[in-house]
Amino acid sequence: MSATGIDIEKLNALAPKLTPGGRAVSDLKRLSGGASQETWSFKLATPEGEARLILRRAPESATARTLAISLETEARLMRMAGEAGVPSPRVLHVLAPKEGLGAGFFMAHVEGEALGGKIVRDAAFADTRPMLARQCGEILARIHALAPPADLPVSGAAHTIDELERAHREEGWPRPVFELAFRWLRANLPADASLTLVHGDFRNGNLLIGADGVRAVLDWELAHVGDPMQDLGWLCVNSWRFGAIEKPVGGFGERQDLFAGYEAVSGVAVDPARVRFWEVLGVLRWGIICTVSTTVLREAGPFAIDRPMIARRASETELDLLDLLEAR
Repeated sequence: MSATGIDIEKLNALAPKLTPGGRAVSDLKRLSGGASQETWSFKLATPEGEARLILRRAPESATARTLAISLETEARLMRMAGEAGVPSPRVLHVLAPKEGLGAGFFMAHVEGEALGGKIVRDAAFADTRPMLARQCGEILARIHALAPPADLPVSGAAHTIDELERAHREEGWPRPVFELAFRWLRANLPADASLTLVHGDFRNGNLLIGADGVRAVLDWELAHVGDPMQDLGWLCVNSWRFGAIEKPVGGFGERQDLFAGYEAVSGVAVDPARVRFWEVLGVLRWGIICTVSTTVLREAGPFAIDRPMIARRASETELDLLDLLEAR
C-alpha cells in the first residue's frame, strides 16, 4: 500500500487495461480541488514512452449524497458527451469491485487550466476570454441534446426548491434573506419546460481552459433531467465570476454571447427571464450548500479545511440575492 492511500500493485495490475502495452505506474499524486471525489494524476509507462492519466475516485470515507449520481453513470455520460462533440476527457476504464480500488474511472489527461481565478484574471487568457461565453452556450446546447440515461434523477424547478428548503430547515438557523428568496421563487415559478439532460454544475471552475478555449467539461456528478435553462443560470451565478462581477457569464463573458451560442446550435430561443430565475435559484442553492458545510462542522468526524472555507461564503450569497431581488 502506498503512502498515498492507493495500492500501487493493484494500480499496476490495471496498466494493460488503460492503454495497449501499459506496464507500470509512477509519479502518483492527488490533485487539489474536488470536495466530494478524489482526483489522482499519474504516469503510465507504455511502449511509446510515458502517458499522463487521471483517476477520479470516490474516497473511502465518502458520505452518501442523494443528489450525486454514481461514478459509473458519470463515466457513461462523459463518453456520450465526447461522442456528441462536447469537449470531454476520454474515459479509458471504469473500475470494477473485484479490482480492489473502490469506485471510480480512469481518463486521459487534458492539458488546461481549471482555476477560475486564473481564467478570469491571468494575462495568458486575455485573448481567450472573449470567446468563452459563446463556446459555453454551444457546448450546453450539445449537452442538452443528449438522450439522458433512464437511471438519472428528475428534478424540475418546484422539486429543486422543495429539496433546498428541506436542507435549509434542517440547518435550524434563521436566515431572513433565504426566506425572502424562497418566497420570491415560489411566486415566480416559470411554466413547465421541456426537460432535458442537465449537467448540474456547469461553471467556471469545472471547465478546463486553454488558449483555444474550452478543452474539457468536468464533474458531471450532479447531472439529472431538468430544465435546460438551469445550466445557463448556474453559469451566471456571481460566485463563479471569481471577482470579475462585471462579466456575468463565469467572470469572462456576456449573457448575449452565451445565448447566441446556445441558440445557434440548439435552434431554441433563450428566454432571459427564465435564465435569471435559475440564476436566483442557483445563488440560493450555493448559499444552502455553504450552510450545509456549517452543519457538517458541528458533527463528529475528520476535519477538512475546505468545509469552513465554504461555510463562510454563505453571507456572500445573501448579498447576491439581495442585489438580484432588488434589481427586479
